[in-house]
Amino acid sequence: MLKRTDVGETDKILTLYTPHLGKIRAVAKGVRRPTSRLGGHVELFVHSHMLVAKARNLDIVTQSETINPFLALRDDLWRTTNAYYVAELLDQMTPDHLEHLAVFELLLATLQRLAEDRNPELAVRFFEMQLMDLLGYRPELRNCVRCRTLLDARDSYFSATAGGVLCPDCGRNDPTSLNLPLPAFKMLRLLQGGDYALAKRVRLEEPLRRDLEVVLRGYSQFILEHELKSARVLNSLRGGGAG
Repeated sequence: MLKRTDVGETDKILTLYTPHLGKIRAVAKGVRRPTSRLGGHVELFVHSHMLVAKARNLDIVTQSETINPFLALRDDLWRTTNAYYVAELLDQMTPDHLEHLAVFELLLATLQRLAEDRNPELAVRFFEMQLMDLLGYRPELRNCVRCRTLLDARDSYFSATAGGVLCPDCGRNDPTSLNLPLPAFKMLRLLQGGDYALAKRVRLEEPLRRDLEVVLRGYSQFILEHELKSARVLNSLRGGGAG
């Protein structure tokens, strides 16, 4: 479940991401009552098997059984807030009722990584890059997006408006581009390659962590045309040092 909103005295409207229906919204009636059998089975960031009845206005959750509660996401504020970011990004990047099994599988894997990995931020950066790829926003990392020359291994620039990396010559003439040091450039390519186990072997020192976050979060923000609320919360938890 990506999101939930209280309605009335006892109900909740749930935003769910499903393997075969994409993102849907349904109401869980009476779920806020202490005696509700749905209770703990419709929590945020829980993988559940649900029965949903079609209705005229809003579908209704009639049964729910937890498959994986990802309990670690409830015990650590930093992990929880990163999960909020992932859920909010997915919610705002995807329309309702558009099936995308690969996105569903990416979400499940990311929640597992956020719950278990020593560095949950890497899981978020991997999610951002892979989500952009799956949804048709793959950034260009091989050729300069301006002059189309093949990019070599050196400090470059990243342009969200142009959709990828600029060579040094083009980047210096683009006031909207960001500096992209070589370690960050290499890591972006590694994340785009889709091998999470290999990406975990890279040590994310603070400059590299910051550069990746600025580029990928900024790219997402450019596509959405606004900043996510959870991104601001992450910044405040880190003391305002991110982004």
